[in-house]
Amino acid sequence: MLTALRRNLSLEALDLFKKQLQWGFVGNIDQVTVAIVLKACCGDSKLGCQIHAFAISSGFISHVTVPNSLMNMYCKAGLFDRALVVFENLNNPDIVSWNTVLSGFQRSDDALNFALRMNFTGVAFDAVTCTTVLAFCSDHEGFIFGFQLHSRILKCGLDCEVFVGNALITMYSRCCRLVEARRVFDEMRNKDLVSWNAMLSGYAQEGNSGLEAILVFLEMLKEGMKLDHVSFTGAISACGHGKEFELGRQIHSLAVKIGYDTHVKVCNVLISTYSKCEDIEDAKLVFESIIDRNVVSWTTMISISEEDATSLFNEMRRDGVYPNDVTFVGLIHAITMKNLVEEGQMIHGVCVKTSFLSELNVSNSLITMYAKFESMSDSMKVFEELNYREIISWNSLISGYAQNGLWQEALQTFLSALMESRPNEFTFGSVLSSIASAEAISMRHGQRCHSHILKLGLNTNPIVSSALLDMYAKRGSICESLGVFSETPLKNEVAWTAIISAHARHGDYEAVMNLFKDMEREGVKPDSITFLAVITACGRKGMVDTGYQLFNSMVKDHLIEPSPEHYSSMVDMLGRAGRLKEAEEFVGQIPGGAGLSVLQSLLGACRIHGNVDMAKRVADDLIEMEPMGSGSYVLMSNLYAEKGEWEKVAKIRKG
Repeated sequence: MLTALRRNLSLEALDLFKKQLQWGFVGNIDQVTVAIVLKACCGDSKLGCQIHAFAISSGFISHVTVPNSLMNMYCKAGLFDRALVVFENLNNPDIVSWNTVLSGFQRSDDALNFALRMNFTGVAFDAVTCTTVLAFCSDHEGFIFGFQLHSRILKCGLDCEVFVGNALITMYSRCCRLVEARRVFDEMRNKDLVSWNAMLSGYAQEGNSGLEAILVFLEMLKEGMKLDHVSFTGAISACGHGKEFELGRQIHSLAVKIGYDTHVKVCNVLISTYSKCEDIEDAKLVFESIIDRNVVSWTTMISISEEDATSLFNEMRRDGVYPNDVTFVGLIHAITMKNLVEEGQMIHGVCVKTSFLSELNVSNSLITMYAKFESMSDSMKVFEELNYREIISWNSLISGYAQNGLWQEALQTFLSALMESRPNEFTFGSVLSSIASAEAISMRHGQRCHSHILKLGLNTNPIVSSALLDMYAKRGSICESLGVFSETPLKNEVAWTAIISAHARHGDYEAVMNLFKDMEREGVKPDSITFLAVITACGRKGMVDTGYQLFNSMVKDHLIEPSPEHYSSMVDMLGRAGRLKEAEEFVGQIPGGAGLSVLQSLLGACRIHGNVDMAKRVADDLIEMEPMGSGSYVLMSNLYAEKGEWEKVAKIRKG
């Protein structure tokens, strides 16, 4: 029987046991036999229960090996409560008993409490105990427990066990403590492939440590490690985080050479990495090469293919792959981005039929989708059908109202959210935006929000501080904006841009320029929005040369591609200064041609300065671009009226 089990012949072992019972050879059955049979029937809880009854009636339950095997069987069968009952009835549980129950917990806090019980009982932790406990240390409290356990491991000399070191690396990586993870890795005398992969994966999962992950991968190659699919997924994932396209291709080539290019997990990460590097075609080629596509393969492809998301979803279902909640979230996002109203309603129906509406992330995506479709009544219906509302759901609804200009509704929803949930930075970001945009909303609400923020300790959060600053500035309280800015401990580009934009909105050119210089002195890089605010301030002050210098610096020094707003701001600046010829030349040099907003800015400048000839040329371009647009006709009509050319006014009005 033992030989059969060692050869993984569980059915043969069980068959031998049954025959012994049938032939009456009960005397040949001892506690070792029962333990072996229990191990063999881990997938059959019904048979396991019968053997449990036999063990009790035969008196074998008093031998600790039998209850240990029983607990293992129940844990693997998903009957943890029964395993716990067996444990609690033991008079003298050994370390295997404790470890078996410990490994069966599903919740981290339950497992850690059980580990504390072990400690208080005086049970000496072994290497298995330590690795099991470390696997449950994932949140802040778990990290503290794991850190303390690490000290105990060192004192007991268990750090020499490779699998304990591997568990420590994984624990520290999961808790974003990569320095500590690396220290454990470097101090390990013996490392196996799992050790290297744990360190590589730790760096790869932390978005800002892609370079370190690649260096570990290169070190593995140098050490002659035999790479597996985990090694490749970690390295390729790191390339995706850092958008290292060429390096990703080289690692892909190595995977092909070694034979891991067809492994579904490697392919899934390749699809994601190519999409992050904006190479959708290669992502599609990898997807098409996968023989056995799983739900992750389809979901990743749906998420990156906005144009084909719905057809891919239908193909996935025809292929017999059942979608999960992440699939629906990716699909709904793609539909939202393409503004496909009918498809969105259809997928909503599919979610209802397949019971995925009970998944909170799916419902939240639907709330956001309907808000983008400007159908807040449908967003509200989805919200009201939620069995449980967490702050993300409230945020989706508040943000939807704010995006649709329904400021009062956003505020009322926020006030309702306060009764049920603890608001976070995104909650305040949306409601402060509403208060900033609606003069009808009393600033008392803004001040109350500020008080809530201080109580919750969110005033140092960059999203919240920027939203507060922006709210005070838009409502004319520039002093309060400065107060918020000065109290912000970590002033990033968002905070600097917000205070610069606030002063630009109030026309304080000197303050804008001084703040911009301070920002650069502090080593904070301005972004495209920062430059837009500063160039706008230059235009209003008539500082054309400074505006030109800033625009050129943005493009050449900071490598920021100008947006239509930047071009419009430059044209507006030149137009205000009466330098219409330069403005027209500037428009002619825009790569890919000027957009609607740029030409409208130039036409507006022509009207201010009464340049009819240039206005006619610009209006012709605008009419060609937007034949049904009335704005160009109105501006030209007004321009002719101001010049007293009434016949031309009448001609325009007649069409």
